[in-house]
Amino acid sequence: MDLDALLHEVKAGTISIDAAKAQLKAAPYIDLGYAKLDTHRALRTGMAEVVFCQGKADEHLVAIFKQLLASEGAILGTRCSKEQAELLKANITSHELYYDPISAIISTKPQDQGEGEGAGEGLICVVTAGTADIKVAEEAARVCEFFGAKVERIYDAGVAGLHRLLSHVETIQAANCTIAVAGMEGALASVIGGLVGNPVIAVPTSVGYGANFHGLSALLTMLNSCSNGVATVNIDNGFGAAFIASQINRLACHKEP
Repeated sequence: MDLDALLHEVKAGTISIDAAKAQLKAAPYIDLGYAKLDTHRALRTGMAEVVFCQGKADEHLVAIFKQLLASEGAILGTRCSKEQAELLKANITSHELYYDPISAIISTKPQDQGEGEGAGEGLICVVTAGTADIKVAEEAARVCEFFGAKVERIYDAGVAGLHRLLSHVETIQAANCTIAVAGMEGALASVIGGLVGNPVIAVPTSVGYGANFHGLSALLTMLNSCSNGVATVNIDNGFGAAFIASQINRLACHKEP
């Protein structure tokens, strides 16, 4: 809910006082029985509630999307399967929904990587060690873009060929925050942390051979980084990294929640 917009609508007479009161009565959440939708999260944090699609029953997922769209006017869903995306598009006609199968993101914002007007504010760099890490990286990048940040993608720049990373150092150093996404031994975050003056958020991925332990080796490397300014989120958690990066970027742009 955008409280400023609601009050302006009341002042302009485009919405009645009773209708505005009805919206405010939903505070602080809407209880659907199986879900309690936090309609005031954007007021508290500057970012509206995001839907984790994986594992939700079809009827629950559709109802949650419809209710949040009615309340917020925009929505972001993560870990959305192709089948769930088709279901949502078939059952929701009030808003255009865009789906990206690589990141498994569905949202009311077009899934593009364009520059220019509307490209976002500030700068967040999303860097991957390899192309196998792109799925997690795209989840991070697209969440950052949804929350209003400009994102620079630098993919396949791992430490096995360090010159690939060094050719982008100026861009990475100019970013308000960098998200480093890597599997295998997870060394990328430590290398970037030693090159920049702004925060680095490390995302270990489950990419690697047997002793990788489904991302545990990268997680431990990143947690034990000797570079200052490196913080680590959980394995394959592109969304968590993006949320923190968006908050950092917002602070750097001097924007209030």
